[in-house]
Amino acid sequence: MIGATRPRFTCTDAQPPATEPGIGGPWRAGWWVDLQRCNGDPDAVSVGDLHLPDTVGFALAGRARSTNAEMLELLAPYAGQRHRLCRIIRAAGARAPRFGPRLAPNDHRHR
Repeated sequence: MIGATRPRFTCTDAQPPATEPGIGGPWRAGWWVDLQRCNGDPDAVSVGDLHLPDTVGFALAGRARSTNAEMLELLAPYAGQRHRLCRIIRAAGARAPRFGPRLAPNDHRHR
């Protein structure tokens, strides 16, 4: 149990360790999820997540669509607690507006 209270890696590492051949780099979302959930890193933000930049951008700046860079810029004042803030925003129910096509349900009773 030596070192069990301290994370093995931190989000300041230059590149996550490659666990499978050909996998690695800052885009690997599983690396950040490992730090957030398993190691308890309160500052590891999931860069590359599909919905997170839009959710954070809408909650903090009122923008319907945001990029990863804009999300990190909005989270900069909360350095040290950025992941926790993202979880609070999601738990509060903040969601960016949806712009996708709507599905009209088919009525198959009279076919």
